[in-house]
Amino acid sequence: MVKGVTRKVIVVKNPDRYLFEEAIFIVRDQAAEGVSGQQVLAEAQRAADGYLRRNTPRGRWLEKIPAPLYGAVGAVAATLVWLAVFIT
Repeated sequence: MVKGVTRKVIVVKNPDRYLFEEAIFIVRDQAAEGVSGQQVLAEAQRAADGYLRRNTPRGRWLEKIPAPLYGAVGAVAATLVWLAVFIT
C-alpha cells in the first residue's frame, strides 16, 4: 500500500485500435511546471504514436483493402492461370 503519494496521470484513449485500448503516462512533477495541459497531452500522443511506429509491423496497409477487391484480384489471378495452362 502506498500512502501520501499523488501523481499526475495522462490517459490517451485509443492510440491504436488494433493493439491498445488506452495508454497511461505518469507525468513527472517537474515536467508539468510551466507547460499547458494541451502541450502535455500532445507530447503523450506523440510518444504513443512514435512507439507504435517503431514497434509494429509494416503490413497494416493490407487491412485497409476492402474484401471485394481481394475477390476481384483472386478471380483475375485464377483466370490468368487458367488461360496460361489451357491455351498453351
